[in-house]
Amino acid sequence: MQIQLSKKIVVLGSWMLLGFASPVLASNIENLAKSLAKIRGEVEALQSQLDIEKEKYSSKMSTLNSQLADLSVEERRQKLSIEKLQQSIDKLGVTTQQAEQSGEHLKPVLLTALAEYKRHIQGSFPFKVDDRIKAIHDLENNLANQQIDPSKAVNQTWSLIEDEIRLSKENGIYQQTILLNGEKVLVDIAKIGTVFMFFQTKDNQSGMAKRSQDGGWIFETVSDSADRERIRNLFDSLKKQIRQGYFELPNPLSK
Repeated sequence: MQIQLSKKIVVLGSWMLLGFASPVLASNIENLAKSLAKIRGEVEALQSQLDIEKEKYSSKMSTLNSQLADLSVEERRQKLSIEKLQQSIDKLGVTTQQAEQSGEHLKPVLLTALAEYKRHIQGSFPFKVDDRIKAIHDLENNLANQQIDPSKAVNQTWSLIEDEIRLSKENGIYQQTILLNGEKVLVDIAKIGTVFMFFQTKDNQSGMAKRSQDGGWIFETVSDSADRERIRNLFDSLKKQIRQGYFELPNPLSK
């Protein structure tokens, strides 16, 4: 009798424990399900963010490749221009040797070379174009009016063409009048060879020279604050005579 009673107590105790455990177990399962749902949501959010970053990276790489292609085209353009100028120097040297005994024979050769040089400047990098063309005009007039000996004019022509080649290798800050929004404005110029030209105005506008659709050059301001800061850093570095190193700059070759 006593043994049976003990069994009943044990069974009753087991049922009571099971009764208490069921709500706790159910609560734990519910919490686990919520945790799993939360983790699943976080994973999906991270996957979505990863997909967006992949798309951004792919777009950025595509843009960089496009800019690299633009730079390569411009580099080839400048190399071709320099090669043509070098050919002009070589041609001038040969024709000078052939005609050096006669100033009258040398004169038309010089005028032809100067005319070719002028055409080059009119369609080339927009750095002090008026000054460069004026130097040619002055030499042409002096030669045409017999105010300079043809042999001396040869040396001056040679020097002008060599200056053009040197222009492609120099970086620095200059002042220049540009056409900005239909008005002539005196600005500070940061010139990087004959590929990039950035400017700053007295009223703190910043911009750059860009290729126009017809192949010429135009000057445009930049509105992006990050680009303005990049241009400012370039000017500060050049003013400190820092002419080599890594510079992040807005791309004037971008479409």
